[in-house]
Amino acid sequence: MLSVVFFASVREQLGVGQVDREWDVSLSSVAKLLSSMVEDNGEKWEQVLMRSNLLVAINQEMAGLDAPIKDGDEIAFFPPVTGG
Repeated sequence: MLSVVFFASVREQLGVGQVDREWDVSLSSVAKLLSSMVEDNGEKWEQVLMRSNLLVAINQEMAGLDAPIKDGDEIAFFPPVTGG
């Protein structure tokens, strides 16, 4: 099982804070997980999740779209953060 968490404006735009997904070998990377979620949920999810500046963390460590994922991982998506 994968725990997929959405933060800040990503959560607001999707209308959901977390989803659990069954893991299988077809979900071997963050990019493949994203494609699967977009395929399952449609255009709104594509607009939010396919942004080039979307940030990703796996088990609370920053990662890229090509990062491998495995059963039991927590994958978090959030917008870029700025501070001052």
